[in-house]
Amino acid sequence: MKLTRLSSLLILAVLLQPSISKASFKQHKDVQGAEIFDGKTLKGWKPMGGNAPFKVEDGVIVGTTVLNSPNTFLVTEREYGDFVLELDIKLSAAINSGIQTRSHYNPALNKGKGAVYGRQVEIDPSDRKWSGGIYDESRRQWLYPLSLNPGAQNLYKSGEYNHVKIECIGNVTKTWLNGQPVAYLIDTVDQKGFIGLQVHSVSKEEEAGKNIYFKNISIRTSNLKPEPFPSNIFVVNMQPNSLSMQEKQNGWKLLFDGKSSKGWVGAYKESFPEKGWVIKDGVLRVLPSNGAESTNGGDIVTKDKFGAFDLSFDFKLSPGANSGVKYFVTLSEKNAGSAIGLEYQVLDDKLHPDAKLGRDGNRTLSSLYDLMTANKPDRFLHPIGEWNSGRVVVYPDNRVEHYLNGVKVLEYVRGSKEFRDLVAISKYKNWINFGEAPEGHILLQDHGDDVSFRSIKIKNLN
Repeated sequence: MKLTRLSSLLILAVLLQPSISKASFKQHKDVQGAEIFDGKTLKGWKPMGGNAPFKVEDGVIVGTTVLNSPNTFLVTEREYGDFVLELDIKLSAAINSGIQTRSHYNPALNKGKGAVYGRQVEIDPSDRKWSGGIYDESRRQWLYPLSLNPGAQNLYKSGEYNHVKIECIGNVTKTWLNGQPVAYLIDTVDQKGFIGLQVHSVSKEEEAGKNIYFKNISIRTSNLKPEPFPSNIFVVNMQPNSLSMQEKQNGWKLLFDGKSSKGWVGAYKESFPEKGWVIKDGVLRVLPSNGAESTNGGDIVTKDKFGAFDLSFDFKLSPGANSGVKYFVTLSEKNAGSAIGLEYQVLDDKLHPDAKLGRDGNRTLSSLYDLMTANKPDRFLHPIGEWNSGRVVVYPDNRVEHYLNGVKVLEYVRGSKEFRDLVAISKYKNWINFGEAPEGHILLQDHGDDVSFRSIKIKNLN
């Protein structure tokens, strides 16, 4: 009886062996990354974009910069959807690099010479320190600059191998650098695409011939579970008028639901304006009225008041348009025209005359209107007619920051001597304690021009 049972078990083990071996091999491929890089050859990869060479040395992919070559990418022949990618990267000099995710190739780009486009996890050894941030190569530019997570700016180690982890699950991309969380992006495009290793273009002779090293490349494509991210890291959510579970758990709430005027009323009114504002297709739009300030629908304000907060919003300007997002609006002044408050300027700087008024550009886009000028390089501004993203952060200690498309463009302290000195020489000089109220409404301005808003959300920081 014992012998028969033992024989049965042995036969069963033999029958199951092929299935066990196959499963083990598949797991090895997913975990160890054999399917993406065999450690010996570039099988399964191909170069695109420029003419920088790639080779394999001692289990390492080595890319070398070439003078005046466009960006060159070594890309996978296979496309990937959901995955967790990990690799080590080292730069032999202070040159830029990156890892493409769910990317594509367009032969019409680069004046018909073709170019790779798609989300890139940045490797940035410059003084800017944006390694681990997310850039959209040859398309939308910066999606997650590290001004959104300054605590991660010193994670990159110059001259050493840096470990990069990228999690792409559904519409969420998250990044880690040397084991620390960096960027959290919720996007609306590219559910699959190739993975690519970048050798950036160089234009100086001393930058040519420099190597970028990639090793320990592994990928997992099955049994994926999102890894938790710290609650204090800002989420860039490009899905209009929505909050992810991460945002909800971290205290964010929508001020505009994309469908109704709920939570908003006209300034100095008890209801939402009957004219001048339209809600359609997920957009809150102020209609044009020949540039007249608050003479059509008038400004609108939140019913609620806010003290310390983190406010973000998308806006789209028509050519020559003027508007603004104001905060700490008390409505106590009973002012004729637009209500009084600190203003994040929303303006077409090139076509609207207000950009040339004030002092030193302090009435231009994303500036603290008539008080402080935003420092915004042109490359971070999206063209008129396209969506831009604004953000205002007011900390409990009265520090304030303005952002444009994720880049911090100014900061100040409410109630400081510097702030009061600026108020004293501004159009607000006659308002007692201007901008220093402990709380106030959020306001969207009707300046008589066609301007659209969406994705208006806020987090209480008190």
